Amino acid sequence: MQIPILSGITADQRADYRSSMPRNMLAVPKPTGVAQGYLRPAEGVQALGTGPGLPRGGILWNGAVYRVLGTKLCRVAQDGTVTQLGDVGGTSRASLDYSFDRLSVVSGGGLFYWDGSALTQVLDEDLGTVIDVVFIGGYFFLTDGVNLIVTELNDPTSINPLKYGSAESDPDPVYGVAKLRNEVYAFGRYTIEVFQNIGGANFPFQRVDGAQQTRGIMGTHCKCSLGDAFAILGSAKDEAPGVYIIGSGSSQKISDREVDEVLLTFTEAQLSQAVLEYRADKSHRFVLVHLPDRTLCFDINGSQVVGQPVWTVLDSGALVLGQYRARDLVWCFNRWNVADPTSTSLGYLTDDVASHYGATIQHGFDTFMLYNAGNGGIVHELELVGLPGRAAFGADPVVWHSWSPDGRTWSAEKPKRVGSFGQTEKRIQWRTLGKFMSTRILRFRWTSDAMLAASRLEAKIEGLFTRPGSANG
Repeated sequence: MQIPILSGITADQRADYRSSMPRNMLAVPKPTGVAQGYLRPAEGVQALGTGPGLPRGGILWNGAVYRVLGTKLCRVAQDGTVTQLGDVGGTSRASLDYSFDRLSVVSGGGLFYWDGSALTQVLDEDLGTVIDVVFIGGYFFLTDGVNLIVTELNDPTSINPLKYGSAESDPDPVYGVAKLRNEVYAFGRYTIEVFQNIGGANFPFQRVDGAQQTRGIMGTHCKCSLGDAFAILGSAKDEAPGVYIIGSGSSQKISDREVDEVLLTFTEAQLSQAVLEYRADKSHRFVLVHLPDRTLCFDINGSQVVGQPVWTVLDSGALVLGQYRARDLVWCFNRWNVADPTSTSLGYLTDDVASHYGATIQHGFDTFMLYNAGNGGIVHELELVGLPGRAAFGADPVVWHSWSPDGRTWSAEKPKRVGSFGQTEKRIQWRTLGKFMSTRILRFRWTSDAMLAASRLEAKIEGLFTRPGSANG
């Protein structure tokens, strides 16, 4: 019999079933002849260089990668060479956007411009302390958490206090701003308001009443543009946090119950520091929700194919979860350039390795419960079908298998060799795996040096007949 592998199940101490997302494996709903879908290893990270500090934001501008590293605005070349352009201060995450002739950086509450040759700070006393910026219609549009602010049309270093605007539908703070279809979205904690440019002598933007959302974001960077919509981490009033796709006047929840359960393990203060990113690559469109100890990855296209949310856990841990070390994705030089939030390392995503900056990480998945209508069974054989023989040179990796009757307690692990590089005919099989009385969940894990894609789990199981009314019936 074939056992599905694209998602699984576990349980917790509260007598509740929990979904189990694949770890560092991306679900691809593509028929192969072996199965209708498969799991492939998520891209690894190849080290490229180091910067002057921890990464705080990145952007593509004029064909180059710009990053805020520590307190420095830097330009990163294709070979990883870092050029420091000036000091923008601050310690929290920065916001970047650009106009036709300058790059804007909001860092440490200040607004800075890089024009290609010099870094300057806007010192107009009417600016105040700002937290986010977007360029639209000739204006740099900012927020200080309460007000909506625009620079002067003919002088982006000048602020007119008579041209301040506000989001007035709800007294919640304004956490961020972003642009979609030449309209500005002002993201509050519990609301999202949309503004369009109408010009005029005063605040040149007018609210679009029909586009308002009664749901907001947890923090300034709990949003990302999908090109034709936004993904947000947030909630409405008196609502638990979730992940949504926001369009013009509409919202769709994409976080399933398991993702919501994960979010509830963090405080609101912790979630306010989360970062959302969007990555379109090959046949995938990913929403990345960067949390303190992992990244939750939603596959938009995959979810549309299978008709339900497809989520994966990405992390850089070995045995236990560890913060995902690929952040601030910038597409440039025909690759995804990334930075490490835990160090000063810079790198790029690659299919050539599955490790992160040379460090081995963990991959794996759980299955749904095996259940024989309450009659139990004997597991004679399991075979994990996939693409062996792609292991790192010199490595002889193994896959560890364990099982659980209830999703909480697990058996001792049984290892099997994956096959070294070139052993593409290697079969990964386990035999004589014992009897289960009612249910059994299967778990498989391996390290990134295995470079293993899994397409099918085949099992030979002998059903056991249990008389009605017996202890196992």
